[in-house]
Amino acid sequence: MAENGNGAATPQDQGGQQAPQVKMNVLAQFIRDMSFENILAQKGASSPEIQPDVKVQVSLDARKRAAEHQYEVITKFKITSNNKTDNSPLFLLELEYGGVFHIEGVPEAQLHPFLLIECPRMLFPFIRRIVSDVTRDGGFAPLNIDTVDFLALYRQELARRAQAQQSGQGGQTPGQQPS
Repeated sequence: MAENGNGAATPQDQGGQQAPQVKMNVLAQFIRDMSFENILAQKGASSPEIQPDVKVQVSLDARKRAAEHQYEVITKFKITSNNKTDNSPLFLLELEYGGVFHIEGVPEAQLHPFLLIECPRMLFPFIRRIVSDVTRDGGFAPLNIDTVDFLALYRQELARRAQAQQSGQGGQTPGQQPS
C-alpha cells in the first residue's frame, strides 16, 4: 500500500482511482457597474442625529464564457442606509463586481454550486474594500460589510425556487436574474 509521506493512504489506493484535481485561477476581476447616491447631501440636510440603519441585498449570476473552462461570475450588491430616527434615506450603493475564472476538475453536477459559492468567496474581500472606500469617500463612516455566507444564500435560493415550482410559478436556476 502506498503512503503519502504522513502514513495515510494516497487517493489512488482508496478505491483504485485518483480523485480529480480541482484547478481554479482568477483570471480577471472588474467593476461592471457601480452607483453611489449620497441622498443626505443631495437634500442639503445635515443632522447631528444620524443613526444609520444599513441593509445589504446580494444576488449572483454565473455564465460559461466562450473559452474552454472559463466562467464569469457577477456579484450584485445593493446597500441602502436609512436614518433610524426618522427613516429618511442616507445613501444608496449599487455594485456589480465580476470575476473571470478558469476552472477544471469540478464534476458537472457540482459546477453550479461551485460557481455561486466558491467564486464569490474569492471576490468578496475586494468587494468589501470597494464598499468601504466608496462610503468613506462619499462622506460617511467607512462601511465594513459583514462576511456573506454564500452557501446559505445558495441554499435559500434553491429552497425559494423549489417552493415556487411547487406552487406552479416555475423557476430559474439559482443565480440567474429574471429577464
